[in-house]
Amino acid sequence: MIRLNNLTKIFNKGTADEKCAINDLSLQINAGDFVTVIGSNGAGKTTLLNMISGAYFPDKGTILIDGNDVTKIPEHKRARYIGRVFQDPLRGTAASMSIEENLAMAEIRGRKRGLKWGVTRAKRDRYREILRVLELGLEDRLKDAAGMLSGGQRQTLTLLMVTLSIPKLLLLDEHTAALDPKTAHKVLTLSNQMIEENTLTTIMVTHNMKQAIEYGNRMIMMHEGRVQFDMSGEKKQNLSVEALVKSFGAVLKDETLLTASETD
Repeated sequence: MIRLNNLTKIFNKGTADEKCAINDLSLQINAGDFVTVIGSNGAGKTTLLNMISGAYFPDKGTILIDGNDVTKIPEHKRARYIGRVFQDPLRGTAASMSIEENLAMAEIRGRKRGLKWGVTRAKRDRYREILRVLELGLEDRLKDAAGMLSGGQRQTLTLLMVTLSIPKLLLLDEHTAALDPKTAHKVLTLSNQMIEENTLTTIMVTHNMKQAIEYGNRMIMMHEGRVQFDMSGEKKQNLSVEALVKSFGAVLKDETLLTASETD
């Protein structure tokens, strides 16, 4: 379970560029929840993920994971139980390392590596079987450098890497936004499959309202650093994009959030 208590994050405090990105936000996410997060640019979506992952520390408030206060624990130490996939497909893999080396490093994420983290025959055989499920032909390219892969292949590899060790929390930060529609759909389908098979507690930030409605069991909408709407169950399942825009119109006061690309 994730509990966020009265989180506040202010950037450039005391200057003309001061910005309150997260404003006294409290939120509880239960184990197994798949929460989609929407909101306009600057609503605080990515800042929220950055604080949960430890990339930023809040100015006020606390972050608890399974009852443990991780508020001041740095990002590299939270990596043992938090997996994250970014919008940029290049951020999740080491380009100069082979596919199998990337997988081996991901498998021991957050643990002491020692001198024997290399790829054994048993690991190689297991990686080959796991990759075969993706149907991208990567099982026959284990020795290839990750930098030789396409953006969609690298993003799919990243997704596989972060779920290898079954994280307590999976953060998806607009992880399909940089992909073409066909590849984005495949990565989303694979994401959903991995989340369901492993019952992963997940937070997925997206600008796409259709995705926000279709995926997950719960959806929150952020505006000016706060949660404005929190929907789950049948209420979420029965939403249409048009109804969602209408519901949020009073808060956003700008329906330009909905663009043609977001309804494709």
